[in-house]
Amino acid sequence: MPSFHLHPLPSQPSSPLSITCKDLLRGLLWILLIIALFLSSNSVAAASTASAKAEAVSQTAPQIRSASALIMDERGHRLYAKNTQEIKPIASITKLMTAMVVLDAGVALDEPISIEDADRDRLRHSRSRLRIGQATLSRRELLMVALMSSDNRAAAALGRTTFAEGTPRFIAAMNQKAALLGLRDTRFVDSSGLDDRNRSTAEDLIRLIQAASAYPLIREATASGELSVHPHADGTPLEYRNTNPLVRNPSWSVTLSKTGYINESGHCLVMITEIAGRRLFVVLLDAVGKLTPVGDSNRMRNWLLDEQRLVRN
Repeated sequence: MPSFHLHPLPSQPSSPLSITCKDLLRGLLWILLIIALFLSSNSVAAASTASAKAEAVSQTAPQIRSASALIMDERGHRLYAKNTQEIKPIASITKLMTAMVVLDAGVALDEPISIEDADRDRLRHSRSRLRIGQATLSRRELLMVALMSSDNRAAAALGRTTFAEGTPRFIAAMNQKAALLGLRDTRFVDSSGLDDRNRSTAEDLIRLIQAASAYPLIREATASGELSVHPHADGTPLEYRNTNPLVRNPSWSVTLSKTGYINESGHCLVMITEIAGRRLFVVLLDAVGKLTPVGDSNRMRNWLLDEQRLVRN
């Protein structure tokens, strides 16, 4: 019987094309995995860097205690901002608008004006050394006293005598001026700021002090440290001092300034000052302590100089 020998069939050689595709697919998967790991590590690093920067900013930012604040340079760069759109009572900051309206009206600044009973503060019963029925000053002197020392009777007399129609016409002119300046969140109801319905924001007040700085008399009055006037018949001088002590501080250069305070507004300060050769506009509103705006101003200045922000910006 014949024998048969079975021989295995020769194995088919692997296709070079098949091996190449598998290798390519495997390589592509590795590349995608590497890219994913790279992007993930970068995201973590970026988040870590952003967190570190935020923490650094938090640690170095000045501890401004006023409830609302805005510091801006003359090129419009915001160096510090806090609650800048909150509408707040502004107290005697109002008197800057009072002065602008008087000066815009073109009335005679040397005209003598007597203090009358209509100028008495019946809302808060604030005191004034300008005695009713006895004190007479020129309109210019009333502006100086109202702006520098924030005398409320002086501001009331200015509002009463600028227009023939009296105080109502004056208040209307204040609000018209505000609209002209683009002060969208600002409203006035008196010329002194004693009424807490006189309101504005830090944003608007930056524009207000920029506009006020165009008036030489406002700059002169608000940047002067002291003033002597003779309003009474006996010739006794009355000495007035600027309500912003920084004006008398030789380490500060203040070209415009106004303070304000009623219970509802807290302590307020707006000013234009020069630091490291840069002109800065400063608004500080609703501070609890009387000297808090001054402290905030010093903290702000030290922060700007220490961090060299004025140089970088």
